[in-house]
Amino acid sequence: MKITDITTTPVAFRDPPLLNSVGVHEPWALRTIVEVHTDEGITGLGESYGDIGHLTRMRTAAPALLGLDVHALNEMHSRIATALGGEAGSDRHGLTGPLTVESTVDRVFSPFEVACWDIRGKALGRPVSDLLGGAVRTAVPYSAYLFYKWAAHPGAEPDEFGEALDPAGIVEQARMLVERHGFGSIKLKGGVYPPDQEIEAIHALREAFPDHPLRLDPNAAWTPETSLKVAEELDGIVEYLEDPAPDIDGMAEVAARAPMPLATNMCVIAFEHIARSVEVDAVQVILSDHHYWGGLSRSKELAAICRTFGIGLSMHSNSHLGISLAAMTHLAAATPNLNYACDTHYPWNVADDVITTPFTFVDGAIPVPTTPGLGVELDRDALARLAENYRTCGLVQRDDTGYMQKHDPSYERKRPRW
Repeated sequence: MKITDITTTPVAFRDPPLLNSVGVHEPWALRTIVEVHTDEGITGLGESYGDIGHLTRMRTAAPALLGLDVHALNEMHSRIATALGGEAGSDRHGLTGPLTVESTVDRVFSPFEVACWDIRGKALGRPVSDLLGGAVRTAVPYSAYLFYKWAAHPGAEPDEFGEALDPAGIVEQARMLVERHGFGSIKLKGGVYPPDQEIEAIHALREAFPDHPLRLDPNAAWTPETSLKVAEELDGIVEYLEDPAPDIDGMAEVAARAPMPLATNMCVIAFEHIARSVEVDAVQVILSDHHYWGGLSRSKELAAICRTFGIGLSMHSNSHLGISLAAMTHLAAATPNLNYACDTHYPWNVADDVITTPFTFVDGAIPVPTTPGLGVELDRDALARLAENYRTCGLVQRDDTGYMQKHDPSYERKRPRW
């Protein structure tokens, strides 16, 4: 089955003003929808970042894949590496800084690889989870992803989620998400306010949700010393701290004395980082993400490495749509040692999905699709609408810091901040 054509469609969809350690989300989130067409009339879907640099790299690589068999994923990776010619991109999604050449190739490869899994599943009449070794769970648990947020983007009407700038607002946001979707665990995006205020928010969440596992992710906004103070305050309250301090050595310093595991999607984001992290025991949980680990097959390799070294496994999320959620769910379903609920932004973005039947959480989990391939189909009208958004919204590059500085000129991007 040969690839005959590839379509890459950049889209923009509404994003609430969610605060983080480097600023605030802009009114539009950017993604790219990938369609891989074959000589047997089967089309596969993938989804990736929409920033102009990444979009350009995907469009540079796509012609090199024409004529390739959809099963030749190793050759696909090699052709993409050749097409990119040693280019290293930048990452504005996981806040991880400059990328290596290999990481750049993996990020470009991922949506094409996912689309090929979709094609292979459709050709065989089997869901992608079967092709990945078979589902070990019929539904994949996700966590309620909480954010400090403004009531609305400046100049706009308040959104349905409302303001959350203090512990009471965070608890109310959690109640809304738990009541709507049944989430059984809760994650707070921190690094926005001084640590004492975010500790207070976690205590408020513990009081309101005594049985829900809690997590706090300040995106490396703290020094190791501050991280250890927070860890002491939250001993027995959070199941893990995610990226409290910058870099592998900073995380190792915290991990040596913290009473809970440390998780990351910032300092271990490529295979080349694993050996050093294991050597110094920097992280005890890796948040995988097929968008930057190189697709589904390489994410399975990551899972095997985590099992080998006794590292816990969860899943990272960036603002995404239903094609990504489908891929995440199939991968999680077929990964036995994925032992924490996954992150997802989907409740924040589902109103603008590009699939015909958006996903619905059942008791905080997504039932694993059982239809062939990823189990999703494109809504052509929605795709056209979101593509028009991209053409007219005026954004081609995510810039949380620039957007914050537009409304608060005194704001500085710092890491660590406290």
